[in-house]
Amino acid sequence: MVKKRARGFRVGQHVVYPSHGVGKIRKIEEQEIAGTMIEMFEIYVERDKLTLLVPTKKAKEVGMRKTASTNEVEEAMTTLKGKPVRKKLMWSRRAKEFDEKINSGEIMQIAEVVRDLHRRDDQTEQSYSERQLFESAFDRLGREIAVVTGISQDDASEKMQKVLVARKL
Repeated sequence: MVKKRARGFRVGQHVVYPSHGVGKIRKIEEQEIAGTMIEMFEIYVERDKLTLLVPTKKAKEVGMRKTASTNEVEEAMTTLKGKPVRKKLMWSRRAKEFDEKINSGEIMQIAEVVRDLHRRDDQTEQSYSERQLFESAFDRLGREIAVVTGISQDDASEKMQKVLVARKL
């Protein structure tokens, strides 16, 4: 049985799945798994060419959410303007915290990672792992901003980059 809506989500809606970022619900249908009928969201993540099947009953539990509001996007952009927070922890501990923030799927936490890991051209170069975390967070944030504001991901990335470069440190 194919449905149009389930648990506050609808077919064609963009959603955020914490560990993969923005995707679009392609369909909601029941599938038989191990002899039990389970209602599932089929979510397609364009960037990764990935299809996720999420049981509708588990969507909130796994952290799936609607995309941010325009106000939340503005808050995230304001966060990017802020001064980076530099913790005096070992890199492995900070990296773990950054990774957890990225995989939380929460726009504000992802914006914090982008803000804290961004380096201007006149600053010391990033390590490979710092660059990987920054690019992952920057990409996730850019994809969500693009979907919410209706602009291309390139335009969203450019907008974020301008904010990051213009801030005073």
